This record gives sequence, C-alpha cells and structure tokens, in this order.
Amino acid sequence: MSVHDSGQGLGAAIAQRLLEEARLAAGYAYAPYSNFRVGAAVLGGNGTIYTGVNVENASLGLGTCAERVALASAIADGERTIVALAVSCVDAPADSPPAQRMPCGACLQWIQELAPQAEIFILGENQSFQIHDLLPVAFSLRGE
Repeated sequence: MSVHDSGQGLGAAIAQRLLEEARLAAGYAYAPYSNFRVGAAVLGGNGTIYTGVNVENASLGLGTCAERVALASAIADGERTIVALAVSCVDAPADSPPAQRMPCGACLQWIQELAPQAEIFILGENQSFQIHDLLPVAFSLRGE
C-alpha cells in the first residue's frame, strides 16, 4: 500500500480542518442500531466543504454512509472536482484496527467514481491515502 504522511499533498492544516469537520458532523449521525456515528467532509474544487453523516434504518440495507452523503451533497451542489475527503468514526476506540475506521466497499466505489484524485484522510491514521491504495482493482465501465 503506498501511503504518504497525512496532509503531504494538501497540507496538514487542510487535513486537520477536514478531519475536524468530519468529527463534528458525526455528532449528527443517526446510528441507533450500530452505535457507530460516522461523519465525512469533502473538499470541493471550489473550496466548499460538504459534510455528511451515516443514517441508519430499521430495514438495515436501507441505511447510507457518511461518505456517500457528503459526496452526494457536493454533486447536488454542482461540484464535479473533489479534492479531498475525510472520514471520522467517533465511536471507534482509539486502538481499533484500521479496518473499523476505513470506508466500506460501497463508499470506496463511490470515491473511485466521483473523487478518483481525492486525497483521503481517516481519523486515527497518520497518513493519507489515494483511492487506488484502498481499492486497487476498482470496477469501472470506462475501461480504465
């Protein structure tokens, strides 16, 4: 996995700001079933930060993840260039394995499609990622 120090591409201050926005957003998550509140923050090419939270549902398959909510918010606002994405699971213990803090497979596919160049920050990780680090063989209809 090729990773680099957190904020190397965009700067540590931007990484910290996005992680803080994601952490604050997580406080609004609706997670009565898993009790894992997740927030995400997306930095658009226009400089706007879009946030999202996970929203669970009693019919478990109908819930949605914070990353997808944030990306959809950006797209709905007309943003087509996603520079960075930060994810914060505020209920994951500090010593939890990285897999419990990473985006799920569906979210990784969304990132591949909508934010393929984005720098990805995960609360609790000391490096940032690119989508190919987390999803090395992504599904695509573009023949990429």
